[in-house]
Formats: sequence, C-alpha cells, structure tokens
Amino acid sequence: MDIPILAGTISTVVFAVSNLPMLRKALRTRDVTSYSLSSMLMINAANVAYSWYVFSLPFGPIWALHTFYLVSCGIMLVLCVRARRAATGSGSRSRGGGRGVEPGADELSERAQVDSGVLA
Repeated sequence: MDIPILAGTISTVVFAVSNLPMLRKALRTRDVTSYSLSSMLMINAANVAYSWYVFSLPFGPIWALHTFYLVSCGIMLVLCVRARRAATGSGSRSRGGGRGVEPGADELSERAQVDSGVLA
C-alpha cells in the first residue's frame, strides 16, 4: 500500500469516527430540533451531486468515506423530516384551536395548580 492510499484510509476512518457521536445521539434521542431542515436538504443535494464525481474515481478510500456521508446525512434528513411532521401534526391537534399554538405560561401555571389540587 502506498502513502497516499494509507493516508486516505486513515483520514477516512478518522472522519467517519468523528461523525459517529452526532449520529448515535440523533438516533438514540431522535432529537434533531437543533438541525435546520433546509441545511439538511442542501447537504443531501450536494452529496448526491458530488457522488457523480466520487464514483467516477477509481475505487478507493474516498468511496467509503463518501458512502458513509451519503448514508449518515440521509438518516439525519429522514429524522429531521419526521421530527417536523410530528411537531406540526401534534401542534395542530393541541388546545390552540388547530393553530398549533402552545399554551401560555398562565395557562400552564393554572393547569399545574389544578393538577396539584390548589384550584378545584
């Protein structure tokens, strides 16, 4: 194995391993609210376009790295879309008259007092 292939292999492993904590946390918690859906869409579109270039190259470490990026970014996009659908779906069924409005602090406080028996 020559030096460029060895360097490419090592960097591929390091890049992939550095993304695993983020991916693991997103899969475990399903909390992707900090991710922008438009950013996820752009990243995935760029990955698809870049695939034409990467897969035209001879087989090597870059194929593994790019495939990892394709799969992990695709997973993140799916999680983001599901989270947005769940947020809009549950918001439209809330007590806000179908407007997706969250209850205010006063309403939450009143609910807590009713639940605790202070207001009956």
